[in-house]
Amino acid sequence: MTDLKIIATGSDEGKRIDKWAAERLRCESRSRLQQLIKEGHVRINGAKVKANYRIRAGEEIRIQVPEAEPLHVQPENLPLDIAYEDGSVIVVNKPRGMVVHPAPGHLTGTLVNALLYHCHDLSGINGVLRPGIVHRIDKDTSGLLMVAKTDEAHRSLAEQLKDKTTRRLYLAIVHGRLPDDKGTIDAPIGRSTADRKKMAVTDRNGKRAVTHFKVLERFRHYTYLSCRLETGRTHQIRVHMAYIGHPLAGDPKYGPKKTLPIEGQALHAAELGFTHPVTREFMHFQAPPPDDFARILAKLRTGAF
Repeated sequence: MTDLKIIATGSDEGKRIDKWAAERLRCESRSRLQQLIKEGHVRINGAKVKANYRIRAGEEIRIQVPEAEPLHVQPENLPLDIAYEDGSVIVVNKPRGMVVHPAPGHLTGTLVNALLYHCHDLSGINGVLRPGIVHRIDKDTSGLLMVAKTDEAHRSLAEQLKDKTTRRLYLAIVHGRLPDDKGTIDAPIGRSTADRKKMAVTDRNGKRAVTHFKVLERFRHYTYLSCRLETGRTHQIRVHMAYIGHPLAGDPKYGPKKTLPIEGQALHAAELGFTHPVTREFMHFQAPPPDDFARILAKLRTGAF
C-alpha cells in the first residue's frame, strides 16, 4: 500500500484535492482518485473530504492507495474484430450484444474478457474489471472503441476525451422525419429521478452534453443520420434523440416498442479519431455498419417500412 503524508504549503492553497492528488500520484487517474477520496483513502487532518475540497496551507494530507485487487476476470478466447493494434493502443470494432467490461454478476463474455486473452498487457488504471478501457459504448451499440495497453497511453487518451480532441461519429436510424438537415442538441444529462436505470435530460443532476447531428436520408417514418459526440455521457445519443422526439429505432429503453426488426438500437460507432499517445500522429478509423443495420437501411430505401 502507498501511504503518503504531506503538509500543504502556500503553493497548494485553494487547489481541489482530487486535482492536487492526481498531480502527486501520476500513476493514478483522476477518476480513480475520486473513488479513493469517496472511500476515505484521502484525508485532510484525519477527516474524510469530498473530491472538490479546496486545500488550505498547513493542512496534513494523507493519501493511502491500496494494493491492486487480484484479477478475477478470466481471459476468454472470443472473436475480436481488430481495426488496429500496436504496443500502446488497440482499436476494436465491437459487435452489437457484447458488454464492454464485466460487472458483478456478469463476469464473462465481455470485451475485456476477450482483450485479456488476446493482449495480456492492458493498462491497469481503471482497475481490475476495466483494464485498458478508456471509454465505452453500450452493449447493444456496435462499432469502434479505443483501448489502452499502457498506463501512459491510457492517460493520453483519457486527456484527449476530456479535452474533446477525439473524433467520434455514429450512424443512427431514428423514428420520424427530422425537419432540420443538421443541428446541435446541447442539453444536460443525468440519472433519471423517475427510473434509476435510465438517464434523462435534467438540470437537477445533469452534466453538459452536446450532440451534433446531420441528416443523411429521410424515409416515410424514419430518418438516417450521423451524430458527432462533443461530450460522452452515458446513453447520450439515445437520450438526446428521444428528448427531441426522435428516439432510436430498436431502443426499448427510450423509444416505442413497435419499431424496426433489429436486435438493439440502430446505432453504430462508425468513425474514431485520436492522436497516438507515442507517435503523436492523428489516427483515423472507419467501420461500416453491421449486416443487420445495413439490411434494415436497404429495406427502408425500398419503402418496406
